[in-house]
Amino acid sequence: MADNFVSRKYRIVSSAIELISELGLSALTTHNLAEKENTSEALMYKYFSGIDEVLTEVVDYYSSFDDGIRNTVSAKDISYVEKLRTYFNDYATYYDNYYALSTLMLQYEELLHNVNTRDKISLCITQRRNFVEELFRKAIEEGEIVDTFTAKELANNATGMLTTHILDRRITYHKKTFKQEFMENLDKWLDLLKYSKREGE
Repeated sequence: MADNFVSRKYRIVSSAIELISELGLSALTTHNLAEKENTSEALMYKYFSGIDEVLTEVVDYYSSFDDGIRNTVSAKDISYVEKLRTYFNDYATYYDNYYALSTLMLQYEELLHNVNTRDKISLCITQRRNFVEELFRKAIEEGEIVDTFTAKELANNATGMLTTHILDRRITYHKKTFKQEFMENLDKWLDLLKYSKREGE
């Protein structure tokens, strides 16, 4: 019985993520969610106290794999540039497999203005940015990439590139997978940073 309850809650959260991806954050209402789940609005309250709790669960799911990805990347005995590649490759793979989830990156502003999700999404954004910034800082210190930009600037550029690719795929059709397209772009950018370093030596 408990397993069925948890399973149904997970399905509702998945439907909420799909709704946000398809129609935007404002479309996440108990009415729309019940309609997507093909159930009554009243039954939704058996699993959640309201739409704010659903949205909180969505944010929790969105960031639920972050620690695992960071720990895996940190444990690898590879260069810091390769750690950066691995980190972004893991997210690109994840978003390829569950693309609707990636669109939450486009909802940050709204989530930061929601009292129920502000702290959670702020922590998620900060932890992700700080981890990438630290990898860039160490890559610069080890001479793996050029130091023309600060680690913070590089982290902002890399995460901005990820967001731009997500947004672009909502506007135009792409033959390549998200992972293929994003990683090709990231690799060219990282190679340019390394190339610039070699040229200056």
